[in-house]
Amino acid sequence: MTDHGYDKAALGKRLRRIEGQVRGIEKMVDEERYCIDILTQIGAAMTALENVGLKVLEDHVGHCVTGAIASGDEVEARAKTDELLAAVQRFAKTR
Repeated sequence: MTDHGYDKAALGKRLRRIEGQVRGIEKMVDEERYCIDILTQIGAAMTALENVGLKVLEDHVGHCVTGAIASGDEVEARAKTDELLAAVQRFAKTR
């Protein structure tokens, strides 16, 4: 964990796997593979990215928001809560 609450190594590993998935999709396009197969892989990559986003969001709540509330600093707690709500709204729009 870092001061941001997420495991940098674990996230990096997951993102590199997704990067590999995307490169695989590019290769499928280059090879003129069947469109439904390409769409299936795009869906899998999008789901994988969504899962990474959910993990970051979970870690943000568990570390940053919880820490701000526990600090007793009402201004910081409100700022982190507002930040969280905005992030959830942005994340929900991408789905």
